[in-house]
Amino acid sequence: MEHKKIYPWIVVALLWFVALLNYMDRQMLSVMRESMMIDIVALERAANFGRLMSIFLWIYGMMSPFMGSIADRVNRKWLIVCSLFIWSAVTLLMGLCTTFDQLYVLRAIMGASEAAYIPAALALIADYHKDKTRSLAIGIHMTGLYVGQAMGGFGVTIAATFSWQHTFFSLGFIGILYSIILIYVLKEKRIVLAADNNTKRSLKDEIISVFLGLKLLLVNISFWIILLYFATPSLPGWATKNWLPTLFADSLHISMEQAGPLSTIAMAVASFVGVILGGILSDRWVLKNMRGRIYTGAIGLSLMIPALLLLGFGNTLLEIVSGAIFFGVGFGIFDANNMPILCQFVAPRYRATGYGLMNMTGVLAGAFITGYLGQSTDTGHLGNHIGLLSVGIVVVLILQLAYLRPTTIDKN
Repeated sequence: MEHKKIYPWIVVALLWFVALLNYMDRQMLSVMRESMMIDIVALERAANFGRLMSIFLWIYGMMSPFMGSIADRVNRKWLIVCSLFIWSAVTLLMGLCTTFDQLYVLRAIMGASEAAYIPAALALIADYHKDKTRSLAIGIHMTGLYVGQAMGGFGVTIAATFSWQHTFFSLGFIGILYSIILIYVLKEKRIVLAADNNTKRSLKDEIISVFLGLKLLLVNISFWIILLYFATPSLPGWATKNWLPTLFADSLHISMEQAGPLSTIAMAVASFVGVILGGILSDRWVLKNMRGRIYTGAIGLSLMIPALLLLGFGNTLLEIVSGAIFFGVGFGIFDANNMPILCQFVAPRYRATGYGLMNMTGVLAGAFITGYLGQSTDTGHLGNHIGLLSVGIVVVLILQLAYLRPTTIDKN
């Protein structure tokens, strides 16, 4: 009995390190441009670097619903293990790249492999944790993403000490080794409906089930609001992940070696605080008020508005760092409640699919803004365009509070 009580938290701990590698492997590229462009000249153009970052997002986004549907139908443990192994192998191979085209292809493969992780991991955690701990458990897991983002900022430091190739080799090897460890320690927990238990499905039945799941989600007006609620903050979310080091360097007139760690650490620490506070507040509030998770998410969105204005139009250390801190706390609160809010509107058998669709809308929005901000950087308007993203947050905040009205704490 004690093991049953502890193991759900062991799952969170095991997946926390996977989440760290997930973001560290993708994020460190954003701060290693200057080191890499010595060997790969095409990276000298910010627009090319934007293409390199955005191809990951386009593939990641387009594959997310497909991977979410798979996660609702297969053993999620093995999906997570395979996903980690593949993207880690890709990370290792990036250390061998000598051309922009090679990097471009590998970033696309990384996008496809990483798309399988988040829907499967969050659905698995949601099955292990119920109402009283769901937001906190998911929030703790999300801190792994933030720590990975922060540690990714040190990629430039490692590259300066050794080489950018050595950085990719090391992280790729660690991920491959950890995927082997997970085979032995991670366990599946599937909530199976009585009608589905011991029922063998043909390929045709599975395809019909996929489309039925998509149909049930897409005819739900609340789910469309959730999609918009998720996608709009993803614009500044991905903008800060991919371009914050550049913004710090440009606005504060400091080197990328200083801007990389400063920006990613400030954002990650603030997000860490926000996701824990958001998880605890949401789990307590929802027991007293059905819309507790909605209100908690709204607090997170509200903090992003002044944060984006400070980041976009500030030009002092205090203004820029304060903006990063406000945004990190707000995004952390928002992030801790996405899957828990989805659980109030979508049954367990469709949650990975639902989160896959959410990931698609959020990431494709991020792909657009990443490429667009690459061009903004070349023309000197990066800060202004980041600041203007606050307008979209205001709109989605109003829609969220007006239309998201759950009737249950946990949809079955």
